[in-house]
Amino acid sequence: MIDHMGFDCTDYRRSRAFYEQALAPLGLAVVMEVTKEQSGGYEGCGFGQDGKPELWIGSNAGPGSQPVPRSLHVAFRASDRRIVDAFHAAALAAGGRDNGAPGLRPHYHPNYYAAFVFDPDGHNIEAVCHSPE
Repeated sequence: MIDHMGFDCTDYRRSRAFYEQALAPLGLAVVMEVTKEQSGGYEGCGFGQDGKPELWIGSNAGPGSQPVPRSLHVAFRASDRRIVDAFHAAALAAGGRDNGAPGLRPHYHPNYYAAFVFDPDGHNIEAVCHSPE
């Protein structure tokens, strides 16, 4: 249903470094970058796999830019629970703040295994595995 999504950050370089480290265990990396010179004001990068950017982060200093949202939540699918654990550890090592250690959240469903961190702008970033292992 969704092809890609993006959001602004207050410090593009800091956020890029955070996401590069935090998303690596999920197999996501920068696959495309747009410079201010190319776009006329926006500077950002797209994370994804196989050359397809699915999550964009950037700094939009151009006309009509909006403030960074304060209540954004993004959840990334993980194929197994070990990847959720690795995401959480990598995100904390990259400077993220813990918002929920890896573990089951049975109030969502019996196999909902997730971890949550706040990114440098305070966005709630999650990795979740829905399988029983």
